[in-house]
Amino acid sequence: MAKKISIGTRGSRLAIAQSSIVADELSKKFKYIKFELKIIKTKGDMILNVPLSKIGGKGLFVKEIEQALLKHKIDLAVHSLKDLPTDTPKKLMIAAVTKREDPRDVIISRGTGQGARIKKIGTSSLRRKAQLLAKWPDLDVVDIRGNLDTRIRKMDELGLDAIVVAYAGIKRLKLEVGSWKFRIAKIPFSWMLPASGQGAVAIECRSDDEETIGLLKKLNHPLTEITTRAERALLFALGGGCQVPIGAFAVVRGNKIILDGVVAKTDGKKVIRAKLSGPKNDPEKIGTRLAAKLIKMGANKILGTCE
Repeated sequence: MAKKISIGTRGSRLAIAQSSIVADELSKKFKYIKFELKIIKTKGDMILNVPLSKIGGKGLFVKEIEQALLKHKIDLAVHSLKDLPTDTPKKLMIAAVTKREDPRDVIISRGTGQGARIKKIGTSSLRRKAQLLAKWPDLDVVDIRGNLDTRIRKMDELGLDAIVVAYAGIKRLKLEVGSWKFRIAKIPFSWMLPASGQGAVAIECRSDDEETIGLLKKLNHPLTEITTRAERALLFALGGGCQVPIGAFAVVRGNKIILDGVVAKTDGKKVIRAKLSGPKNDPEKIGTRLAAKLIKMGANKILGTCE
């Protein structure tokens, strides 16, 4: 009889798609084990009529899953890395980070996707809102919640010209393939940095479960792990649990990491952005140093508005 391993996941189409990819990859490598998905509802999934910034963004989409992991109701958990708080609970660990999808945000619009033609745009992210308003101050930014399908539907319901979402979700749900009535335009990093870890999938397990850790290490993508560690270190050093718009993106060039970070006011009227590079063997140090640089440039005045 095959050994069974239970994988905890949220119930959205995207979460199930990501978890299914992980389950399939594990099944290919470990044919003697049966991997099963277990859907767990999180607070973020249940409260859909309130902006994320009003209910606290820290752990909204992971807490219940992590509790199930700690209580041995599941053996491992699959998360979008950007949803994971930077302070991992005791007795848990991120055992693997899979290869990152394109981390850019995209504008989904009815027309050409050009900013001059978009007047009313939807997003649930303060980070996206701040960077949108920094570029286009006259935009009417509307808060929308729900999974990707819901947000696309709300374009009609709320009379929006466009919405902004992560490209990784579009790609993993294969929405960019074939005939579609909307246009997808990738937003360049030059004017919108993604959330820390955006586009990457993290697999979490109990830190004393050596057998599962050993399995999951086979799925770890070293380059993605290094770059996202730098991004998460920046977020941690800036106090990333606070609802202040923070973006980060790291790349590896040779033996160095180049980390780009931004802190902004929600209204887009103040944006502080900087880059820093350093040895790739110490990504946390780069993140911490860039946080200090941003604070010295004035980010502390923005972060100081955090409640």
